[in-house]
Amino acid sequence: MARQLRIEFEGAYYHILSRGNNQSNIFHSDEDRQDFLYILADMSKRFEVEIYAYVLMDNHYHLLLRTMRPNLSKSMQWLGTRYTRRFNLRNLQSGHLFQGRFKSIIVENDAYLLRLSCYIHRNPLRARIVERLVNYKWSSYRFYAYKKKPPEWLKTGPIFSQVRATKDKQRAYRNKVQRYSDEKESLWEDVKFGLIYGSREFLEYIKDTYLSLNKNGELPQLNQLLKDEDQQALIEKAARLLDCNIDFFRESKRLLENNRDKRDAILYFLWKTGRCSNQKIGELFNITYSSVSRRISHVEAQLKTSDDCGIKRIYKKLNETIKV
Repeated sequence: MARQLRIEFEGAYYHILSRGNNQSNIFHSDEDRQDFLYILADMSKRFEVEIYAYVLMDNHYHLLLRTMRPNLSKSMQWLGTRYTRRFNLRNLQSGHLFQGRFKSIIVENDAYLLRLSCYIHRNPLRARIVERLVNYKWSSYRFYAYKKKPPEWLKTGPIFSQVRATKDKQRAYRNKVQRYSDEKESLWEDVKFGLIYGSREFLEYIKDTYLSLNKNGELPQLNQLLKDEDQQALIEKAARLLDCNIDFFRESKRLLENNRDKRDAILYFLWKTGRCSNQKIGELFNITYSSVSRRISHVEAQLKTSDDCGIKRIYKKLNETIKV
């Protein structure tokens, strides 16, 4: 299995998810959960990791944290290894406890922490374990929603700084979590390739800084970043060749025949070269998945005719001029 890319630097923010092996429980008792928090506190001090939010579910956990040194892999490996050893000893088990390596999403900056904390803290509600979050003991929610003193290793300041309230920040935070909707917040729309949570500019920074680390195809996330870069370059080259504006295609619901032929020729060219899936083409041109399939079928039908139609000439020009 290809290993997951780890992007590490001083002061980096991360959303961490780790699951039990074969979806098995990683916590069998409150003693397990308390021990995990004890080890997490030790990790925070030992590796200079700031913990902002957490939730412990039966078969997985979430963390929101910041590494003050470029040591995410080292610190998380230490946490997992130490907890597994103690868990197995306590529960008379042996072998792997966690499902492969942990999943990490790098977060652009502290402006995203509030939304992520809402998502993390609502896990027990989504799993229908409790009806009210205050009744779930094994998350950091109560330290934000109520005036309960947090442990020294839990840093609540950065998230509270994002709460727009001058007096009762706890109440404001409760209201924010209660109003949070997985659908309306569209949290994961800002996650790029399951790897980066932030703006397009942050994605470009990560590409420019870390893309050179992967030249042998071992890290699939970086390959996807490169592929995305290739897609944009290919589209821009095709648009220049045909003297058209891709943004116009995205924004216009009704196109004149000549512009429609150009759009269809470009999307077919992208599909034919294998650089884009139907879903990605739909995103690029702001059309539905089924519309992409229809347009591809339409172009293929046109190319098979003997008529010297406009779309045949346009596609021929793309195919002969742009080498991929």
